[in-house]
Amino acid sequence: MQTRLATSTNPQRLLDAGAALVENRLDVAERLLRAHLKDDPFDVAAIRMMAELAGRIGRLGDAESLLRRAIELEPAFTAARANLALVLNRTGRHADALELLDTILAEEPDEIGHLNLKAAILGRLGRFDEAIATYRAVLARAPRQPRLLLSLGTMLKTIGKLDEAIPAYRAALDFQPSLGEAWWSIANLKTFRFTETDIATMRSVLADPALGPEDRVHLDFSLGKAMHDAKDYAAAFAHYRAGNSLRLESQPYHAAEVTTLVDRSIAVATPDLFAPGRGGETAGDPIFVLGMPRAGSTLVEQILSSHPQVEGTGELPDLPALARSAGQYPGVLTTLTREQRTDLGADYLRRAAIQRQTDRPRFIDKLPNNWQFVPFILATLPNATIIDIRRHPIGCCVANYRQHFARGQAFTYDLADLGHYYRDYVRLMAHIDTVAPGRVHRIFYEQLVDDTEAQVRALLAACNLPFDLACLSFYETERAVRTPSSEQVRQPIYRDALDEWRHYEPWIGDLVDALGPVTASYPAAPATFGTQS
Repeated sequence: MQTRLATSTNPQRLLDAGAALVENRLDVAERLLRAHLKDDPFDVAAIRMMAELAGRIGRLGDAESLLRRAIELEPAFTAARANLALVLNRTGRHADALELLDTILAEEPDEIGHLNLKAAILGRLGRFDEAIATYRAVLARAPRQPRLLLSLGTMLKTIGKLDEAIPAYRAALDFQPSLGEAWWSIANLKTFRFTETDIATMRSVLADPALGPEDRVHLDFSLGKAMHDAKDYAAAFAHYRAGNSLRLESQPYHAAEVTTLVDRSIAVATPDLFAPGRGGETAGDPIFVLGMPRAGSTLVEQILSSHPQVEGTGELPDLPALARSAGQYPGVLTTLTREQRTDLGADYLRRAAIQRQTDRPRFIDKLPNNWQFVPFILATLPNATIIDIRRHPIGCCVANYRQHFARGQAFTYDLADLGHYYRDYVRLMAHIDTVAPGRVHRIFYEQLVDDTEAQVRALLAACNLPFDLACLSFYETERAVRTPSSEQVRQPIYRDALDEWRHYEPWIGDLVDALGPVTASYPAAPATFGTQS
């Protein structure tokens, strides 16, 4: 196979585009690549670079199409095939990504990048032991790999092996003290406390003007956690604000888009839309646990997963993807036929089955953002159980502001955006309570803490499950947990975090203003939002 640069019509322009990609000057790279492909539309190296650019700005569908075009032109282009496996993984098609990657590894079995991606995909498929074994095999051959050590630590943390995870994170930092993600991975254990030496090291690294923005974001959030633990809340908030502001620069958020989605969903979601006999997959397997991040969804999943009839599968990407694939959401819901509703529900079950590792009859999808797609659930999976876990508006939003989300939760980077998002969430759910009364079972986190047994019994009854004592000793259940609350749900319920937000009252005026009447009416929704059942 010839090197693409060697046969390019303008290799210098392609080199310049590559340099712009490395320096993250995406506008320059796009201009150069578009000009190059206009002159030479069959240059597969340029097509692959354009796919990388599309992936960086979140246009994963375009990236996939471009990579498939490059592979069609040159089937032996291994780098493009590896990039396609990465895109498939990022779009939730983990099984397809693994199948493609295995064919690549048959040709290049010793390529560390391929093995690293395979381990990550195995983790997404819930095959954690295989993922850990793959990482260990690579590190045995190439031990000085801080990012591989970081990934290994994350897999070990997921299955609760903190005694092995923390040394893996520490080893990564030994090789690369500026690796912000390793610092945040330790901070994100929640139950861990940094030493004074750790804090001094992080401050020293953060003071380096050459530190990249990604590492800087992670370090700000890590120091925010360290200062919070030290009860220096002004310093903690300063770090949280710096980290969120920097993240918002690279992942801008437009609150009006969610508000418009909710407005349209309310217009579409009528009692007739959800009337019996309108179609949909009738299986009652799924239990959707949704709401705001940091509201307690992982705790509810852990409680339910302790039941012998229920399997926790984590945060699945399938429901939003299917809702959007059906057409212009949410308007498309009014045009779906009975058969289309049934097919979409069945397709969701097929996709979710990939993540299921047991023969338990029920499973949990705990993607919090699924609250935006409750009308889709009701239309396509009419017998699914929907659990809305809700936490005090200010407490929940401050917890989100203090949590560094890598992607997918851009509304958390600004206090006003957080308030508007929470308000829109309550507004849609109040409407659902009006047009489909009794279809959503709501749990308030504070009540779950105050009277755990009563709330757990009500939860199980809402899921049509018999009471089981194991659900009260959920912290003893051994299972993989991917979310930031992984260590918190491995201990009994505690009250300590309920009022933590009050430490930050001097700086959260924008949040309070954006929430408006939602805070005063909690736990009910404001009367103007609809009548809750």
